[in-house]
Amino acid sequence: METADFVRTLTREGLLLAAAAEEAGADAKVPTCPGWQVRDLLRHTGMVHRWAAAFVAEGHTSHHPSGGLPDLDGAELLAWFREGHRHLVGTLTDAPADVQCWHFLPAPSPLAFWARRQAHETTVHRFDAEAARDGTPSEIDAGFAADGIDELLRAFHARPKSRVRSAEPRVLRVRATDTDGAVWTVRLSQEPPVTERSDAGPADCEIAGPASQLYLSLWNRLPFPEVTGDASVAALWRENSAVTWS
Repeated sequence: METADFVRTLTREGLLLAAAAEEAGADAKVPTCPGWQVRDLLRHTGMVHRWAAAFVAEGHTSHHPSGGLPDLDGAELLAWFREGHRHLVGTLTDAPADVQCWHFLPAPSPLAFWARRQAHETTVHRFDAEAARDGTPSEIDAGFAADGIDELLRAFHARPKSRVRSAEPRVLRVRATDTDGAVWTVRLSQEPPVTERSDAGPADCEIAGPASQLYLSLWNRLPFPEVTGDASVAALWRENSAVTWS
């Protein structure tokens, strides 16, 4: 996917998130984020949007702290979220392709990184908002979902901070059944997972299903669609793979 594709997805997903949050109400519980209400979801995602936009707009070349969570609620909080989302979209749209700033995962460029990361950040939290609202969630494009799986497996969990570790070497395979070439082999050990996009060699466990369901399940939003082999390997992922704000 191109940067412009990610920005378009970010635009749509942010609008859907705001609409679902408004319909659910700030007091609604978010079942996919235990302990959170919709106000927490809006505060967190709005903070992340502003944090991300600042790197691109202000050219920070090292880690820069966020502005923290706002002391807002109700209609004011929703308006604040929408304003920050518009600002992020505008910043990414207007930024030069060669803008230089800090980013924390491998990417073709800083701009490509932030557009991709925020599109996925917003999509997962849009699903959270729609879960709080109840009803049928909006669809996720299979190609976009496969990209999100790739980001999670080959980037987030390649970092030293990944807690997905196994005392004995294990192999987890992840297979999207509706997307050509969307198969990953995740090698687990006492070191950070090592993932390649292939189905080479035997696996102890395989998680398979449509890309959009895999995407949300690997982000711990849904149960795994189908698990074959040693289910304890899938459980190891479920229990240790949460990516938290820090």
